[in-house]
Amino acid sequence: MPDIRFLKILLFTNALVPLVMLSWDVTHGRGGPNPTELITRTTGMLTLVFLLLTLAVTPVRKIIGINWLVRLRRMLGLFAFFYGTLHLLTYVGFDRFFKLSTIPGDVISRPFIAFGMTAFLLMLPLAITSTNKMVTRLGGKRWSALHKLIYVAGIAGALHFWLLVKSDTRLPLTFGFILLLLLAHRVFVKVYPPETQGIVQNRQR
Repeated sequence: MPDIRFLKILLFTNALVPLVMLSWDVTHGRGGPNPTELITRTTGMLTLVFLLLTLAVTPVRKIIGINWLVRLRRMLGLFAFFYGTLHLLTYVGFDRFFKLSTIPGDVISRPFIAFGMTAFLLMLPLAITSTNKMVTRLGGKRWSALHKLIYVAGIAGALHFWLLVKSDTRLPLTFGFILLLLLAHRVFVKVYPPETQGIVQNRQR
């Protein structure tokens, strides 16, 4: 087994690289004609990337057999929440100018905002309950059931991205396709557990 502590440091460092690069570009006038849009799009994209990486841990672990990957899943999920929080703050600050009273009406009138807000609110309890103490307090089954909300958050996030893009939808559709594959794997494993798959293969022989 590799040094998990080193891998966590490596993951933590690399997960912050996009934020450092984004901050550098914006503060040095390299954010293009609309830096606000760049910040919003980049933080939103990173939220989806880390959400999908979090969801991919279990399938990759089961298919390839790299069990230590599960030790990195919590950090991946927390980075998804971190970038989701930054994405929300750019909306609240640059779009709503911190006028919180205008947000409910905006959520109702613009469906993509509603899906984005839903995704963030679903990630919030997952981040709060990500500690070992919360796992113990909730119990393994309840904690596991609660954290299945990440799939719903992923769907809401993908829909948010798709509705946001008005012309070239290839990128949001790519995110949606990857998410569909991850969901399909979960359904397949639930319908055909590993022991059942072995029985079916033996019968086919």
